[in-house]
Amino acid sequence: MYNRVILVGNLTRDVEIRYTPSGSAIGKVGIATNRRFKTANGEQRDETMFIDLTFFGRTAEIANQYLRKGSKVLVEGRLVLEQWTAQDGSKRSKHSVTVDNLQMLDRPGENSGTGGGYGGAERSYDAPSASPRQSAPSESYRQPAPASAPQPPEPSVPEIDIDEEEIPF
Repeated sequence: MYNRVILVGNLTRDVEIRYTPSGSAIGKVGIATNRRFKTANGEQRDETMFIDLTFFGRTAEIANQYLRKGSKVLVEGRLVLEQWTAQDGSKRSKHSVTVDNLQMLDRPGENSGTGGGYGGAERSYDAPSASPRQSAPSESYRQPAPASAPQPPEPSVPEIDIDEEEIPF
């Protein structure tokens, strides 16, 4: 079976971080994603989805340090069903996403009013695997090539003038 979720959106609140008795970090936050579509009568509509995210380990600490409400992120993870008993005794459940990979999409200095700017290039953080032999999480940094490196010529791509309302999705 395959359980993979990829979301791009903005955080709905600051990351709430807690630590387990063993010292592992757990971060919780929400993300809002938007979808624009056309109804049968041609009217433009927006649909917004709010999804809860859970980060673990070093990824949770990085998210807590660099991300704020409104920060734009790409997350990759798996869908999880959380179940609990409410204070009134009723059984409750909800779906959330456990994040395996986090990419910060804000440019440096963007979203600085809410503290979302992190002062670096786009960064990607992988959550540690859940295997018994846990290794340190890998941190991959994507930085632009140095200016002195020769750049290959850009292929010429014809420019197409398409009205947004002509796109079927």
